[in-house]
Amino acid sequence: MLKHSLLLILTVFLFLPLQSWAQIQIGGDDVKIDFANPQEYEIGGLTVSGIQHLDANALKAISGLRVGDRINVPGDEISDAINQLWKQGILSDIKIVATNIQGNLIFLDLQLTERPRLTKFSFKGVSKTEADNLRDNISLVTGKIITDNLKQVTKAKIVDFFIEKGYLNAEVSIEEKDDEKMVNGKWFVITVDKKNKIKINDIIVHGNTEFEEKKLLKSMKGTKEKKFYRLFSTSKFLESEYTVDKKSLITKYNTLGFRDAHIVKDSIYAFDDKTINIEITVDEGDKYYFRNITWVGNTKYSSDQLSTILNIKRGEVYNESRLESALYMNPTGRDVTSLYMDDGYLFFQITPVEILVEGDSIDIEMRLLEGKQARVNKVTVVGNTKTSDKVIMREIRTQPGQLFSRADIIRTQRELAQLNLFNPEAMGVNPTPNPQDGTVDIEYVVEERPSDQVELSGGYGANQLVGTLGLTFSNFSTRKMFTEGGSAWNPLPSGDGQLLSLRAQSNGRFFTSYNLSFTEPWLGGKKPHSFTFSTYRSRQNQNGREKDDPLLSEIVIFGSSVGIGFRLKKPDDFFSVYGQIGYQLYKLQNFNNTFLFSDGTANNLSLTGTLQRNSIDAPLYPTRGSQFSMSFQTTLPWSQWFDGKTDYAELEPEDRYKWIEYHKWKFNSKWFMNLSSPKAERKFVLSARAEFGFLGLFNQDIGQSPFERFYVGGDGLSGFSLDGREIIALRGYENQSLTPTNSNGSRIGGTVYNKYTLELRYPFSTNPTATIYGLTFLEGGNSWLDFNDYTPFNIKRSAGFGVRIFLPMFGLLGLDYGYGYDDILNNANANKGQVHFSIGQSF
Repeated sequence: MLKHSLLLILTVFLFLPLQSWAQIQIGGDDVKIDFANPQEYEIGGLTVSGIQHLDANALKAISGLRVGDRINVPGDEISDAINQLWKQGILSDIKIVATNIQGNLIFLDLQLTERPRLTKFSFKGVSKTEADNLRDNISLVTGKIITDNLKQVTKAKIVDFFIEKGYLNAEVSIEEKDDEKMVNGKWFVITVDKKNKIKINDIIVHGNTEFEEKKLLKSMKGTKEKKFYRLFSTSKFLESEYTVDKKSLITKYNTLGFRDAHIVKDSIYAFDDKTINIEITVDEGDKYYFRNITWVGNTKYSSDQLSTILNIKRGEVYNESRLESALYMNPTGRDVTSLYMDDGYLFFQITPVEILVEGDSIDIEMRLLEGKQARVNKVTVVGNTKTSDKVIMREIRTQPGQLFSRADIIRTQRELAQLNLFNPEAMGVNPTPNPQDGTVDIEYVVEERPSDQVELSGGYGANQLVGTLGLTFSNFSTRKMFTEGGSAWNPLPSGDGQLLSLRAQSNGRFFTSYNLSFTEPWLGGKKPHSFTFSTYRSRQNQNGREKDDPLLSEIVIFGSSVGIGFRLKKPDDFFSVYGQIGYQLYKLQNFNNTFLFSDGTANNLSLTGTLQRNSIDAPLYPTRGSQFSMSFQTTLPWSQWFDGKTDYAELEPEDRYKWIEYHKWKFNSKWFMNLSSPKAERKFVLSARAEFGFLGLFNQDIGQSPFERFYVGGDGLSGFSLDGREIIALRGYENQSLTPTNSNGSRIGGTVYNKYTLELRYPFSTNPTATIYGLTFLEGGNSWLDFNDYTPFNIKRSAGFGVRIFLPMFGLLGLDYGYGYDDILNNANANKGQVHFSIGQSF
């Protein structure tokens, strides 16, 4: 047995020329090994040295060497082991050393040096925001083994990051520095030289004879030339956008009959150090037209019926996009596939085949496979972690046993979105057909989102600053309030889709107001009959005196209402009707502001009926659909029914208005139209609105009610109001500046108003946790004291722009700038540009 270590560096063997002898040192003696005659050894032991973080057993396994294996020294087994270890990319140096030889037993040690590990990294040449975004983008983590590949991938990701921002010539370097606090640790200093942001100077199109270059370039939405008038579109060059836009350019040709159009070549070259030019050469090809369209395989519907749905006439320009839209899944539902699928034909298939191209004409044969009608088997819901199953299931239109209907699925998704409890972007439907028995299982996928809201705001009314705190619970559950053990209070019982709202306003001792409202959308749980109860109490102390002070000046208002709503089936089930009875009591003591009398009481008992239709596709950012509502609110004609003798013209105001009487009519309509492609992720939407309100009287001797009038102009925030007035927002003008005044110049409210609004909206984010969209608007409206003076188009006009942000905890927040085009009598500054802040409304 050898008493000293035998050091045999086997890796050297791989690189030495074949020679008869090599020298190895054993103690002080020289031993000659015959490399021309490899010897076979059995591995008697295998150890690993030099590692700090890696697993020794794993490294042994990777090497492929095992104790008991027989190997040749020198031989392929050693070189194979080195190669296997090196391929892992985690080692910077590898030696396989013989520590001892006993007869035919050889003892090996894997002497390894780990690659350094990353301990931290920093950036130079970028802003803090860019550095934060880069950290998320490059996915560097401490403890990662540093390899050449790691550095190259990191550089590439950083370069791509800045290319997407228009810095096409960005350069990145990575410097490694030793970390004194960690053995074999290094940190990166990543230096970025962004250079100039590259924009597009000019886009030149060659080969276009049918269309002007300007018309073609409009189809390239993300690749635009640098022009001074482009305020809202970028001219930076993005490779990803350019690739999409080249396809869009060809699609533009295809929609106009040039189905063979293609890009022959394109080139990008520097114009100067800040801009580039793009040249695109197209081959337009010939223009084609539809000729004969025939139907094969249809038994359910006649060829004439299908041709009517298709709505493509002989001689029309060939347009593949239009053809596909008429055959498959048109968003409006007017297509051939929807016609079949809405009648249960889940397995329906249609294939358009060009059977003849002759000259500039194309004949198409529509080949149908109708299949059998499918019925719904099981309906399930997944993803609702908070909302009860019954809340979702009662909105689902696809019921077991019914014929499958695509329209019912789309309507179900719309109804679930209207609940405002789920993320509309994450909603999904997974139909699982069962062709054997002609049924289909439908699984609806939802994702809960925060729906409760907190309102924290300040307003100004009656020459006082008023603070507001409001809490709205959109998914409340009274059923779970009394759950045994209180397990449902986390922090509040929820999941049944009920609405509970609590609101308080105050400015200290001078004004307080408390509101509570509750809505059960499905009273009894069987039908969509809603029940609503609300109550409030407010008190304004005008001079700050105590309650028992005879000079106290105050008004106390108590109000309560109960309403019930029904969803109708005719004319369609987008209609609903709502009825409400409400009561307000006004108690005044030495209160000489706003009202026509300072002492006494007034009672307002009214009935309200509302007919409305709502078909919008989403509550936060509607892209299509409409909302209409007509309401009629009335008191009883107390003076005529119960007292036909009193001369009300001679009564004092406190007696004349002891029981308030009026009738009030309102109409409100909204339309939403998508202006973008159905496939676009972010859609331009045009919104048009019209409003009208009228307040009538029963008794000419009493005159118009001083309550329930319309106050028009400004941001629509009420601060607080004491007389049931309606605050109508109209941007571009001061608050209530379009409201009629009396001879003293005090605003007394209008008895009739109308308003028109046109908005163009664009979403910056449709994420339900932060929905953000910008808008521009044209608006006009006015109010009148007497209906005889009402002129529908004698309006005060304005225009402007704004932004809306929806945060789940705070609701809809808005900021607008509007400029009024028309002067206001006796108020020269009312229309000179106004900034408006809004909460919980969209104007």
